[in-house]
Amino acid sequence: MAAEKNQLRVGRLLKAHGLKGALKLELYTDNPERRFVPGAEFTLQVPEASSWHGKTVTIREYRVMNGNSVVFLDGVDDRTAAESLVRAILWMDEDDETEDDAWYAHQLVGLDVVRDNRVVGRVARVEHLPAQDLLIVKTDTGDVMVPFVEAIVPSVDIAAGRIVVTPPPGLFEELPAADSPDDAPSE
Repeated sequence: MAAEKNQLRVGRLLKAHGLKGALKLELYTDNPERRFVPGAEFTLQVPEASSWHGKTVTIREYRVMNGNSVVFLDGVDDRTAAESLVRAILWMDEDDETEDDAWYAHQLVGLDVVRDNRVVGRVARVEHLPAQDLLIVKTDTGDVMVPFVEAIVPSVDIAAGRIVVTPPPGLFEELPAADSPDDAPSE
């Protein structure tokens, strides 16, 4: 028996687009041109009452129209069929082709966050923002949002279960208050 692959959430169907079965797509991947190729198959997450429950869909075509990602699916040839898929979430098998310095969020969650050879917290989740991803690190004093950029997160070691951080002062601790004008020596 083959080992079961992890599934990745890669998109959500937002609404029907036009009359020929196209659907606008909200992307949960940073590489749609590689994921949404003709013939790519996705598992659907839909309510049990949906006629699509337990089924998969196959991409016929992916394109960007007026700044929106749009997909055409095999067997979805008109607006009525497309509307029956609105709000469906698309899942696909995790592929083994990953770039160096690229990780899936589920690989990072739970890793220890290490600063100056001391564990300061654990990754609780990853937030994907337009500018960059943020690691939400649970510490003894609360959650800390750490920009997931090489200058602050120079090392990720999945096998060792740790992420090394070199944060700027004040990210993980309170900074002493600057002297207020009232405390300045008088002349």
